[in-house]
Amino acid sequence: MDPCSYVRIIIGNLAVRFPEPSSSSSSSSNSSSGQSVSDVSSGNCYCKIKFKSFPRQIVSVPVLFRTESESEPRSSGNVSKFAACFTLSKTQTETSLKKPKWSILSIEIYTRGGASCGFVANSGEKLIGRFDVSLDLKSAETKTCLAHNGWVDLGTKKTKNKPGSDPELHVSVRVEPDPRYVFQFDGEPECSPQIFQVQGNTKQAVFTCKFGFRNSGDRNLCPSLSSSSLINGKEQTLKERKGWTITIHDLSGSPVAIASMVTPFVPSPGSNRVTRSNPGAWLILRPDGYTMKPWGRLEAWREPGISSDVLGYRFELFQDGVATAISVSSSIGTKVGGSFVIDGTTAAAASCLTSAAGSFDLSSAGSSRTCSGTGSDFGFLLPQAKRDLGFVMSAVVGGVEKQSEPKVEVGVKHVTCTEDAAAHVALAAAVDLSMDACKLFSHKLRKELRRQQSCVGVVV
Repeated sequence: MDPCSYVRIIIGNLAVRFPEPSSSSSSSSNSSSGQSVSDVSSGNCYCKIKFKSFPRQIVSVPVLFRTESESEPRSSGNVSKFAACFTLSKTQTETSLKKPKWSILSIEIYTRGGASCGFVANSGEKLIGRFDVSLDLKSAETKTCLAHNGWVDLGTKKTKNKPGSDPELHVSVRVEPDPRYVFQFDGEPECSPQIFQVQGNTKQAVFTCKFGFRNSGDRNLCPSLSSSSLINGKEQTLKERKGWTITIHDLSGSPVAIASMVTPFVPSPGSNRVTRSNPGAWLILRPDGYTMKPWGRLEAWREPGISSDVLGYRFELFQDGVATAISVSSSIGTKVGGSFVIDGTTAAAASCLTSAAGSFDLSSAGSSRTCSGTGSDFGFLLPQAKRDLGFVMSAVVGGVEKQSEPKVEVGVKHVTCTEDAAAHVALAAAVDLSMDACKLFSHKLRKELRRQQSCVGVVV
Protein backbone atom coordinates (compact mmCIF):
# COMPACT_ATOMS: atom_id res chain seq x y z
CA MET A 1 0.00 0.00 0.00
CA ASP A 2 1.24 3.46 -0.83
CA PRO A 3 2.07 6.02 1.88
CA CYS A 4 -0.20 8.94 2.72
CA SER A 5 0.49 12.32 1.19
CA TYR A 6 1.65 15.04 3.60
CA VAL A 7 3.01 18.51 2.88
CA ARG A 8 5.44 20.31 5.14
CA ILE A 9 5.89 24.11 5.28
CA ILE A 10 9.31 25.06 6.64
CA ILE A 11 10.27 28.58 7.65
CA GLY A 12 13.86 29.50 8.45
CA ASN A 13 16.72 31.99 8.19
CA LEU A 14 14.76 34.75 9.87
CA ALA A 15 16.46 38.10 10.46
CA VAL A 16 15.40 41.74 10.62
CA ARG A 17 17.72 44.39 9.22
CA PHE A 18 17.57 48.05 10.21
CA PRO A 19 19.45 51.04 8.80
CA GLU A 20 21.81 52.24 11.49
CA PRO A 21 21.74 56.02 12.00
CA SER A 22 24.82 58.00 12.91
CA SER A 23 25.86 58.19 16.54
CA SER A 24 24.52 61.74 16.80
CA SER A 25 21.03 60.52 16.02
CA SER A 26 21.20 57.13 17.66
CA SER A 27 18.40 57.95 20.02
CA SER A 28 16.05 59.04 17.26
CA SER A 29 13.24 56.93 15.89
CA ASN A 30 13.28 55.04 12.64
CA SER A 31 11.12 57.07 10.30
CA SER A 32 9.28 54.18 8.69
CA SER A 33 8.56 51.94 11.64
CA GLY A 34 8.39 54.40 14.51
CA GLN A 35 10.95 52.19 16.21
CA SER A 36 13.86 53.70 18.10
CA VAL A 37 17.31 52.16 17.72
CA SER A 38 17.47 51.61 21.47
CA ASP A 39 14.37 49.42 21.24
CA VAL A 40 15.92 47.06 18.69
CA SER A 41 19.61 47.18 19.53
CA SER A 42 19.18 44.42 22.07
CA GLY A 43 17.80 42.16 19.36
CA ASN A 44 14.42 41.92 21.11
CA CYS A 45 12.44 41.23 17.93
CA TYR A 46 10.12 38.33 17.31
CA CYS A 47 7.77 36.99 14.64
CA LYS A 48 4.24 35.69 14.80
CA ILE A 49 3.94 33.11 12.04
CA LYS A 50 0.41 32.22 11.01
CA PHE A 51 -1.09 29.75 8.55
CA LYS A 52 -4.79 29.14 8.18
CA SER A 53 -6.36 27.59 11.32
CA PHE A 54 -3.09 26.25 12.75
CA PRO A 55 -1.94 27.66 16.10
CA ARG A 56 0.38 30.58 15.46
CA GLN A 57 4.06 30.06 16.19
CA ILE A 58 6.11 32.77 17.88
CA VAL A 59 9.89 32.83 17.46
CA SER A 60 12.61 35.34 18.31
CA VAL A 61 14.41 37.01 15.42
CA PRO A 62 18.01 38.29 15.29
CA VAL A 63 18.55 41.95 14.47
CA LEU A 64 21.03 43.17 11.85
CA PHE A 65 22.23 46.74 11.21
CA ARG A 66 23.65 48.22 8.03
CA THR A 67 25.38 51.51 7.34
CA GLU A 68 26.21 52.98 3.93
CA SER A 69 29.88 52.12 4.39
CA GLU A 70 29.26 48.51 5.33
CA SER A 71 29.26 45.88 2.61
CA GLU A 72 27.96 43.20 5.00
CA PRO A 73 25.47 43.62 7.81
CA ARG A 74 26.53 43.10 11.39
CA SER A 75 24.26 41.20 13.71
CA SER A 76 23.14 41.71 17.30
CA GLY A 77 22.53 37.98 17.61
CA ASN A 78 22.87 34.65 15.86
CA VAL A 79 20.84 34.27 12.69
CA SER A 80 18.55 31.28 13.13
CA LYS A 81 18.52 28.32 10.77
CA PHE A 82 15.11 26.83 11.53
CA ALA A 83 12.20 28.87 12.84
CA ALA A 84 8.88 27.06 12.44
CA CYS A 85 6.96 24.50 10.41
CA PHE A 86 3.42 23.41 9.65
CA THR A 87 2.42 19.94 8.43
CA LEU A 88 -0.70 19.32 6.36
CA SER A 89 -2.39 16.02 5.65
CA LYS A 90 -3.97 15.31 2.28
CA THR A 91 -7.36 16.46 3.58
CA GLN A 92 -5.93 19.68 5.00
CA THR A 93 -4.11 20.40 1.75
CA GLU A 94 -7.26 19.92 -0.29
CA THR A 95 -9.18 22.22 2.06
CA SER A 96 -6.50 24.92 1.75
CA LEU A 97 -6.75 24.75 -2.04
CA LYS A 98 -10.43 25.69 -2.05
CA LYS A 99 -9.71 29.39 -1.51
CA PRO A 100 -6.54 31.32 -2.43
CA LYS A 101 -6.41 33.07 0.96
CA TRP A 102 -6.23 29.71 2.72
CA SER A 103 -2.84 29.05 1.10
CA ILE A 104 -1.19 32.25 2.38
CA LEU A 105 1.49 32.19 5.06
CA SER A 106 1.69 35.37 7.14
CA ILE A 107 4.70 36.60 9.12
CA GLU A 108 4.26 39.58 11.44
CA ILE A 109 7.38 41.16 12.93
CA TYR A 110 7.22 42.82 16.33
CA THR A 111 9.54 44.35 18.86
CA ARG A 112 8.84 44.64 22.56
CA GLY A 113 9.51 47.81 24.55
CA GLY A 114 8.45 51.43 24.45
CA ALA A 115 4.97 52.73 23.64
CA SER A 116 2.65 50.57 21.64
CA CYS A 117 2.06 53.33 19.08
CA GLY A 118 -1.49 52.09 18.73
CA PHE A 119 -0.51 48.79 17.10
CA VAL A 120 -1.31 46.58 20.08
CA ALA A 121 -2.90 48.47 22.92
CA ASN A 122 -1.31 48.15 26.35
CA SER A 123 0.84 45.21 25.28
CA GLY A 124 4.22 46.91 25.02
CA GLU A 125 4.77 45.29 21.63
CA LYS A 126 5.17 47.24 18.42
CA LEU A 127 4.42 46.01 14.92
CA ILE A 128 7.35 46.58 12.55
CA GLY A 129 5.79 45.07 9.46
CA ARG A 130 4.10 42.10 7.85
CA PHE A 131 4.99 39.76 5.03
CA ASP A 132 2.52 37.47 3.25
CA VAL A 133 3.54 34.75 0.82
CA SER A 134 1.29 32.50 -1.27
CA LEU A 135 2.17 28.79 -1.21
CA ASP A 136 1.85 26.29 -4.06
CA LEU A 137 0.53 23.41 -1.97
CA LYS A 138 -0.62 21.33 -4.91
CA SER A 139 2.81 21.17 -6.54
CA ALA A 140 4.44 20.57 -3.15
CA GLU A 141 2.74 17.17 -2.94
CA THR A 142 5.25 15.86 -5.47
CA LYS A 143 8.20 18.28 -5.45
CA THR A 144 9.93 20.83 -3.25
CA CYS A 145 8.79 24.41 -3.92
CA LEU A 146 10.75 27.43 -2.72
CA ALA A 147 8.10 30.05 -2.00
CA HIS A 148 10.56 32.78 -0.95
CA ASN A 149 14.22 33.15 -0.09
CA GLY A 150 15.78 36.55 0.57
CA TRP A 151 15.11 40.04 1.82
CA VAL A 152 11.74 41.77 1.69
CA ASP A 153 11.09 45.46 2.39
CA LEU A 154 8.81 46.11 5.38
CA GLY A 155 8.35 49.81 4.60
CA THR A 156 5.07 51.60 4.01
CA LYS A 157 3.91 53.14 0.74
CA LYS A 158 4.98 56.56 2.00
CA THR A 159 8.61 55.48 2.41
CA LYS A 160 9.09 53.38 -0.75
CA ASN A 161 10.83 56.34 -2.44
CA LYS A 162 13.61 56.27 0.17
CA PRO A 163 15.66 53.12 -0.54
CA GLY A 164 17.52 51.78 2.50
CA SER A 165 15.42 53.72 5.00
CA ASP A 166 13.03 50.89 5.87
CA PRO A 167 13.50 47.76 7.96
CA GLU A 168 13.82 44.53 6.00
CA LEU A 169 12.98 40.93 6.74
CA HIS A 170 15.03 37.99 5.57
CA VAL A 171 13.16 34.69 5.40
CA SER A 172 13.26 31.36 3.61
CA VAL A 173 9.96 29.57 3.05
CA ARG A 174 9.93 26.12 1.50
CA VAL A 175 7.05 23.71 0.91
CA GLU A 176 8.00 20.08 0.37
CA PRO A 177 6.42 16.63 0.20
CA ASP A 178 6.63 14.66 3.44
CA PRO A 179 4.92 11.30 2.75
CA ARG A 180 4.22 9.10 5.75
CA TYR A 181 3.00 5.62 6.52
CA VAL A 182 0.03 5.73 8.88
CA PHE A 183 -0.84 2.89 11.25
CA GLN A 184 -3.85 2.59 13.55
CA PHE A 185 -4.30 0.25 16.51
CA ASP A 186 -7.75 -1.37 16.42
CA GLY A 187 -7.97 -1.25 20.19
CA GLU A 188 -5.88 -0.63 23.28
CA PRO A 189 -2.40 -2.25 23.14
CA GLU A 190 -3.05 -4.29 26.31
CA CYS A 191 -6.03 -5.90 24.57
CA SER A 192 -3.81 -7.42 21.83
CA PRO A 193 -5.48 -5.68 18.87
CA GLN A 194 -4.83 -5.80 15.16
CA ILE A 195 -2.88 -2.94 13.60
CA PHE A 196 -3.99 -1.46 10.29
CA GLN A 197 -2.17 0.59 7.72
CA VAL A 198 -4.39 3.51 6.73
CA GLN A 199 -4.57 5.49 3.52
CA GLY A 200 -7.53 7.79 3.20
CA ASN A 201 -10.65 5.70 3.78
CA THR A 202 -8.83 2.42 3.13
CA LYS A 203 -7.53 0.22 5.94
CA GLN A 204 -5.47 -2.93 5.57
CA ALA A 205 -4.37 -5.22 8.39
CA VAL A 206 -0.56 -5.45 8.50
CA PHE A 207 0.34 -6.48 12.07
CA THR A 208 -1.05 -8.16 15.14
CA CYS A 209 -0.17 -7.00 18.63
CA LYS A 210 0.23 -9.40 21.57
CA PHE A 211 0.35 -8.11 25.14
CA GLY A 212 1.76 -10.32 27.87
CA PHE A 213 3.84 -10.61 31.01
CA ARG A 214 7.48 -11.60 30.89
CA ASN A 215 8.33 -14.62 33.04
CA SER A 216 11.26 -13.34 35.04
CA GLY A 217 10.80 -14.74 38.53
CA ASP A 218 9.22 -11.47 39.66
CA ARG A 219 8.86 -10.86 43.32
CA ASN A 220 5.36 -10.08 44.59
CA LEU A 221 3.65 -12.51 42.20
CA CYS A 222 2.05 -14.09 45.26
CA PRO A 223 1.68 -11.24 47.76
CA SER A 224 -0.03 -11.68 51.07
CA LEU A 225 -3.66 -10.78 51.49
CA SER A 226 -2.71 -7.59 53.34
CA SER A 227 -0.31 -6.43 50.64
CA SER A 228 -2.82 -6.90 47.84
CA SER A 229 -5.91 -5.61 49.60
CA LEU A 230 -8.04 -3.14 47.71
CA ILE A 231 -9.46 -0.20 49.62
CA ASN A 232 -12.10 1.97 47.93
CA GLY A 233 -11.12 0.47 44.58
CA LYS A 234 -7.54 1.71 44.88
CA GLU A 235 -4.38 -0.31 44.64
CA GLN A 236 -2.69 0.55 47.92
CA THR A 237 0.56 -1.36 48.28
CA LEU A 238 1.45 -3.03 45.01
CA LYS A 239 4.57 -0.95 44.54
CA GLU A 240 5.88 -2.31 41.26
CA ARG A 241 4.58 -2.47 37.72
CA LYS A 242 6.87 -4.66 35.70
CA GLY A 243 7.30 -7.41 33.18
CA TRP A 244 4.90 -6.05 30.54
CA THR A 245 5.68 -6.93 26.93
CA ILE A 246 4.24 -6.07 23.54
CA THR A 247 5.14 -8.31 20.60
CA ILE A 248 4.37 -7.14 17.08
CA HIS A 249 3.81 -9.96 14.56
CA ASP A 250 3.49 -9.75 10.81
CA LEU A 251 0.58 -11.49 9.10
CA SER A 252 2.55 -14.73 8.83
CA GLY A 253 2.84 -14.81 12.63
CA SER A 254 6.56 -14.00 12.79
CA PRO A 255 7.65 -11.54 15.51
CA VAL A 256 9.01 -8.39 13.88
CA ALA A 257 9.41 -6.11 16.93
CA ILE A 258 9.16 -6.29 20.72
CA ALA A 259 8.66 -3.65 23.41
CA SER A 260 9.75 -5.08 26.76
CA MET A 261 9.57 -3.32 30.12
CA VAL A 262 13.15 -3.75 31.37
CA THR A 263 13.10 -1.36 34.33
CA PRO A 264 10.09 -1.59 36.66
CA PHE A 265 7.90 1.46 37.20
CA VAL A 266 8.11 2.09 40.94
CA PRO A 267 7.10 5.08 43.08
CA SER A 268 9.78 7.22 44.67
CA PRO A 269 10.09 6.86 48.46
CA GLY A 270 7.26 8.54 50.32
CA SER A 271 5.15 9.14 47.22
CA ASN A 272 2.74 7.44 44.85
CA ARG A 273 4.38 8.48 41.59
CA VAL A 274 7.21 7.46 39.29
CA THR A 275 9.72 10.31 39.22
CA ARG A 276 12.30 11.61 36.77
CA SER A 277 15.12 10.52 39.08
CA ASN A 278 13.95 6.89 38.94
CA PRO A 279 12.02 6.34 35.70
CA GLY A 280 10.72 3.09 34.33
CA ALA A 281 12.10 1.96 30.99
CA TRP A 282 11.25 -0.04 27.89
CA LEU A 283 13.62 -1.70 25.48
CA ILE A 284 12.48 -1.80 21.85
CA LEU A 285 13.94 -4.74 19.92
CA ARG A 286 13.84 -5.75 16.28
CA PRO A 287 15.20 -8.76 14.37
CA ASP A 288 18.80 -8.83 13.25
CA GLY A 289 19.40 -12.16 11.58
CA TYR A 290 18.19 -14.85 13.94
CA THR A 291 18.24 -12.74 17.10
CA MET A 292 16.45 -9.72 18.49
CA LYS A 293 18.72 -6.74 19.09
CA PRO A 294 18.08 -3.41 20.84
CA TRP A 295 16.76 -0.68 18.56
CA GLY A 296 15.74 1.94 21.10
CA ARG A 297 15.14 2.61 24.78
CA LEU A 298 12.25 4.63 26.21
CA GLU A 299 12.19 6.04 29.73
CA ALA A 300 9.02 7.54 31.24
CA TRP A 301 8.08 9.25 34.49
CA ARG A 302 5.46 11.54 35.98
CA GLU A 303 6.37 15.19 36.23
CA PRO A 304 6.57 16.72 39.75
CA GLY A 305 3.64 18.55 41.33
CA ILE A 306 0.92 17.50 43.73
CA SER A 307 -1.76 17.61 41.04
CA SER A 308 0.50 17.00 38.05
CA ASP A 309 -1.02 14.87 35.31
CA VAL A 310 1.87 15.22 32.87
CA LEU A 311 4.26 12.50 31.77
CA GLY A 312 7.83 13.11 30.69
CA TYR A 313 9.84 10.99 28.26
CA ARG A 314 13.35 10.32 27.11
CA PHE A 315 14.20 8.21 24.06
CA GLU A 316 17.55 6.77 23.01
CA LEU A 317 18.35 5.20 19.66
CA PHE A 318 20.89 2.38 19.45
CA GLN A 319 23.47 2.75 16.69
CA ASP A 320 26.13 0.03 16.49
CA GLY A 321 25.32 -0.90 20.09
CA VAL A 322 25.69 2.66 21.41
CA ALA A 323 22.66 4.51 22.77
CA THR A 324 22.31 8.15 21.71
CA ALA A 325 19.65 10.50 23.04
CA ILE A 326 17.13 11.64 20.44
CA SER A 327 15.04 14.78 20.85
CA VAL A 328 11.36 13.95 21.47
CA SER A 329 8.33 15.86 22.69
CA SER A 330 8.92 16.48 26.37
CA SER A 331 5.55 15.63 27.92
CA ILE A 332 2.03 14.27 27.41
CA GLY A 333 -1.07 14.95 29.52
CA THR A 334 -2.35 11.79 31.18
CA LYS A 335 -5.98 12.98 31.26
CA VAL A 336 -6.43 14.07 27.66
CA GLY A 337 -3.52 12.31 25.98
CA GLY A 338 -1.25 13.87 23.39
CA SER A 339 1.51 13.23 20.86
CA PHE A 340 4.93 11.68 21.21
CA VAL A 341 7.01 13.13 18.37
CA ILE A 342 10.51 12.52 17.02
CA ASP A 343 11.28 15.30 14.57
CA GLY A 344 14.86 16.21 13.74
CA THR A 345 13.83 19.31 11.77
CA THR A 346 12.24 20.99 14.76
CA ALA A 347 14.74 19.74 17.34
CA ALA A 348 16.78 22.56 18.79
CA ALA A 349 19.83 20.33 18.99
CA ALA A 350 19.56 18.49 15.70
CA SER A 351 23.34 18.49 15.34
CA CYS A 352 23.61 15.99 18.19
CA LEU A 353 21.91 13.43 15.97
CA THR A 354 24.82 13.26 13.55
CA SER A 355 28.26 11.78 13.71
CA ALA A 356 31.38 12.24 11.64
CA ALA A 357 30.34 9.31 9.48
CA GLY A 358 26.89 10.70 8.72
CA SER A 359 23.37 10.92 10.09
CA PHE A 360 21.61 8.28 12.11
CA ASP A 361 19.08 6.23 10.22
CA LEU A 362 16.20 4.84 12.25
CA SER A 363 15.60 2.18 9.64
CA SER A 364 17.80 -0.92 9.98
CA ALA A 365 19.53 0.06 13.20
CA GLY A 366 23.11 -1.05 13.23
CA SER A 367 23.50 -0.87 9.48
CA SER A 368 26.01 1.30 7.69
CA ARG A 369 23.38 3.15 5.67
CA THR A 370 22.74 6.80 6.46
CA CYS A 371 19.60 8.78 5.90
CA SER A 372 19.39 11.33 3.18
CA GLY A 373 17.85 14.06 5.29
CA THR A 374 14.88 16.15 4.21
CA GLY A 375 16.86 18.61 2.15
CA SER A 376 15.66 21.24 4.57
CA ASP A 377 19.01 22.73 5.53
CA PHE A 378 19.10 26.51 5.52
CA GLY A 379 22.43 28.20 5.01
CA PHE A 380 21.96 31.97 5.32
CA LEU A 381 24.94 33.43 7.20
CA LEU A 382 25.72 30.02 8.66
CA PRO A 383 28.25 27.29 7.94
CA GLN A 384 26.69 24.49 5.95
CA ALA A 385 24.49 22.64 8.38
CA LYS A 386 24.72 18.93 9.01
CA ARG A 387 21.89 16.75 7.76
CA ASP A 388 19.12 16.03 10.23
CA LEU A 389 16.57 13.26 10.55
CA GLY A 390 13.62 15.36 9.44
CA PHE A 391 10.28 14.01 10.59
CA VAL A 392 10.73 10.51 12.00
CA MET A 393 7.49 9.54 13.72
CA SER A 394 4.57 10.63 15.84
CA ALA A 395 2.30 8.60 18.07
CA VAL A 396 -1.05 10.00 19.24
CA VAL A 397 -2.28 8.35 22.44
CA GLY A 398 -5.37 8.87 24.60
CA GLY A 399 -5.61 9.63 28.30
CA VAL A 400 -5.53 6.92 30.94
CA GLU A 401 -9.25 7.18 31.65
CA LYS A 402 -10.16 7.03 27.96
CA GLN A 403 -10.05 4.30 25.36
CA SER A 404 -6.73 4.71 23.58
CA GLU A 405 -6.19 3.41 20.07
CA PRO A 406 -2.78 4.82 19.15
CA LYS A 407 -2.30 6.34 15.73
CA VAL A 408 1.25 6.17 14.40
CA GLU A 409 2.82 8.15 11.56
CA VAL A 410 6.28 7.23 10.27
CA GLY A 411 8.31 9.15 7.69
CA VAL A 412 8.69 7.15 4.48
CA LYS A 413 12.48 7.47 4.40
CA HIS A 414 12.69 5.66 7.75
CA VAL A 415 10.81 2.58 6.50
CA THR A 416 12.58 0.27 4.09
CA CYS A 417 11.17 -3.03 5.35
CA THR A 418 8.47 -4.50 7.58
CA GLU A 419 10.76 -4.52 10.63
CA ASP A 420 11.37 -0.78 10.32
CA ALA A 421 7.66 -0.03 10.54
CA ALA A 422 7.12 -2.57 13.31
CA ALA A 423 9.83 -1.02 15.52
CA HIS A 424 8.09 2.36 15.41
CA VAL A 425 4.73 0.73 16.09
CA ALA A 426 6.19 -1.09 19.12
CA LEU A 427 7.60 2.20 20.41
CA ALA A 428 4.14 3.76 20.09
CA ALA A 429 2.67 0.90 22.12
CA ALA A 430 5.30 1.45 24.83
CA VAL A 431 4.42 5.15 24.94
CA ASP A 432 0.74 4.31 25.37
CA LEU A 433 1.36 1.72 28.09
CA SER A 434 3.65 4.14 29.93
CA MET A 435 0.59 6.29 30.53
CA ASP A 436 -0.81 3.48 32.68
CA ALA A 437 2.54 2.43 34.14
CA CYS A 438 3.00 5.97 35.50
CA LYS A 439 -0.50 6.16 36.91
CA LEU A 440 -0.50 7.12 40.60
CA PHE A 441 0.09 4.01 42.70
CA SER A 442 -2.85 4.92 44.91
CA HIS A 443 -5.11 4.05 41.96
CA LYS A 444 -6.01 0.66 40.55
CA LEU A 445 -4.84 -0.45 37.12
CA ARG A 446 -7.35 -1.71 34.58
CA LYS A 447 -7.80 -5.46 34.70
CA GLU A 448 -5.92 -6.19 31.45
CA LEU A 449 -2.73 -4.80 32.99
CA ARG A 450 -2.93 -6.83 36.21
CA ARG A 451 -1.41 -10.30 36.09
CA GLN A 452 -4.07 -12.85 36.94
CA GLN A 453 -2.28 -15.01 39.48
CA SER A 454 -4.01 -17.45 41.80
CA CYS A 455 -2.32 -17.39 45.20
CA VAL A 456 -4.13 -18.05 48.50
CA GLY A 457 -7.33 -17.08 46.74
CA VAL A 458 -6.04 -13.64 45.81
CA VAL A 459 -6.20 -12.04 42.37
CA VAL A 460 -3.43 -9.46 41.81
